[in-house]
Amino acid sequence: MEIKATQKYILTSPKKIREVAGMVKRLTPVQALERLPFINKRSANELKKVIAVAIANAKERGEADANNLIFKEILINEGPRLKRWRAGARGRAKPYKRRMSHIRVVLTTKDVRQSEGVETNVKKKITQAAKSKIKNQNANIQSKNVKSDAKES
Repeated sequence: MEIKATQKYILTSPKKIREVAGMVKRLTPVQALERLPFINKRSANELKKVIAVAIANAKERGEADANNLIFKEILINEGPRLKRWRAGARGRAKPYKRRMSHIRVVLTTKDVRQSEGVETNVKKKITQAAKSKIKNQNANIQSKNVKSDAKES
């Protein structure tokens, strides 16, 4: 089950919000809500609001407990840009862009994430198969070395 929340047209550049999102993406949503007020950045407040809405959506659906949620993804996309001008030397205008952001938070339950872990188990089996193949190759090489040593003597 996925719970989504979005906030669009935030007047903060995506680069600045991504910096804060990187700090909290490994945490649970509840832990992120606790830590975000102590990050001394304006974008932390915007991200906190979106995470709070996502948790409220999960509670409203009644499908998940807030403590059983984890982040599936936190996307910070670019929104439209406002073209602005600043006064420059000799009466010239210097252009700059006010960048906007869109935030999308997707939460999922821990149970769903663990069932998706089947793929990781398959990868582990493949690596174990590769390891056994390497061991067999090493054993063949050693047996050839032993045979060549016996022929030389």
